[in-house]
Amino acid sequence: MRVFVTAGEASGDKLGAALMQGLRALRPNVTFEGIGGPRMIEEGLQSLFPMDEISIMGISEILSQYFALKARIRETAEAVIAAKPDVLVTIDLPEFSLRVARLVKEKSDIRVVHYVAPTVWAWRPGRAAKMARHVDQVLALFPFEPPYMEAAGMRCDFVGHPVVTDPQATAADVARFRLTQGLGEAPMLLVLPGSRRSEVTRLAPVFGEVIARLHAARPDLRFVLPAAAPVAGLVQALVADWPGRPIVLDPRDLGAEAALVKRSAFAAADVALAASGTVSLELAAVGTPMVVAYDMNWISRQVIGRMLRIDTVTLVNLVSDTRVVPEFIGPKCRPGPIAEAVLATLDAPQAQARAMALTMDRLGLDGPAPGTRAAQAVLDGLADAPRP
Repeated sequence: MRVFVTAGEASGDKLGAALMQGLRALRPNVTFEGIGGPRMIEEGLQSLFPMDEISIMGISEILSQYFALKARIRETAEAVIAAKPDVLVTIDLPEFSLRVARLVKEKSDIRVVHYVAPTVWAWRPGRAAKMARHVDQVLALFPFEPPYMEAAGMRCDFVGHPVVTDPQATAADVARFRLTQGLGEAPMLLVLPGSRRSEVTRLAPVFGEVIARLHAARPDLRFVLPAAAPVAGLVQALVADWPGRPIVLDPRDLGAEAALVKRSAFAAADVALAASGTVSLELAAVGTPMVVAYDMNWISRQVIGRMLRIDTVTLVNLVSDTRVVPEFIGPKCRPGPIAEAVLATLDAPQAQARAMALTMDRLGLDGPAPGTRAAQAVLDGLADAPRP
């Protein structure tokens, strides 16, 4: 069996490696070609070119790299057609993946599977119909996604979210973290202002004012910020004048311990203030209650606000079909209400416990690993596909 698989970001590389492991367990004679990062390369993939050459986000970045990206898209499609694999699996990165799929389908009948459904349930529902012209099957991370893809004419399998297999800190790890950071038994707020420079810069003034209000109301409350490596220096500078002596966990200083320290911080926290995104699932995995806050520039606020089809953007709320996690998005992202919500959550942390547990259950906790489920779905799709 021959599989051509492409990934362009660290998250996709993680999904790809798990899929490769799953396929190899089910089909030992499988061979892989494609594009991937260190995890997929460790699984035996020889990447066609470095993954980071297609890991481009944002309109301005895509425009500035347009011709180079277009050349890589064509090169990849030509490599797929020449390889004649049993299946092409494209992972996330729709700006790249779906263009490759279109070119492949124009010149072949190779089966195309796209891993990670687009958020058509949130905005731009027309994307599903456009995908269906070039994609045969979708592997979904969330249980509510298949009906949207199937309505557009594609097979869609829910395969579980990778957060359910992420390693978690032990009680000993948490105790060591609190001791090392000098936290003792003090209550702790985990502050997560995002991983991109633009969002950190935008959210830091609001979060800083929230911290000031919380410090005044609860002088015993400690503040810990696990910074992403690309913005760690920026975070250090932005929080320098915040009250309460916030602790910034800089992965550049922590070296090989960075991942463990981050996991320990998530598990040690009594409550979290987080930017919107998959981080809410990471918090749910360790049972840390949260308040979600996010803002964007004025133009994005107007455009996205008009296109949104949902009343919450917090994944825990969506997956659990509840609205227990307080969220403050766009014009509602103001320090006063956010601080009040953090204090209320700190006083009643169990209010979110059932929703977080339900979220993890629905995402596949204690079931087959997502990589195994994804591999089986790919094989089932091949078996059910009409012969050319």
